[in-house]
Amino acid sequence: QVTLVESGGGLVQAGGSLRLSCAASGHTFSRYAMGWFRQRPGKEREFVGGISWSDSSTDYRDSVMGRFTISRDNAKNTVYLQMNSLHVEDTAVYYCAANPAVMGVMREADEYTYWGQGTEVTVSS
Repeated sequence: QVTLVESGGGLVQAGGSLRLSCAASGHTFSRYAMGWFRQRPGKEREFVGGISWSDSSTDYRDSVMGRFTISRDNAKNTVYLQMNSLHVEDTAVYYCAANPAVMGVMREADEYTYWGQGTEVTVSS
């Protein structure tokens, strides 16, 4: 069983930054593929970005490329989502997800086994 706990959400003005954290349980965290998803108001959950366990390669959706950065600290069992130059359209509940069974980055929500409870990000104009 893997437990994921997100933190770091809040209210920020457009153009500002936030860093989300996702703390994971499990002694083999370094082998978990991790992803960040979000659900914007009235929209379906969407892939934001992910990071592999094998070489920490990353992948992002186009709209956040160059603004968001995912990283992981395996010693702390934590994955981060650094969000810069935030737009109003980035307002959403952000979720982290884990799959202990695969190596690479996955874009589909149903490929992830474990999910956090979400942390809310509100970007004001």
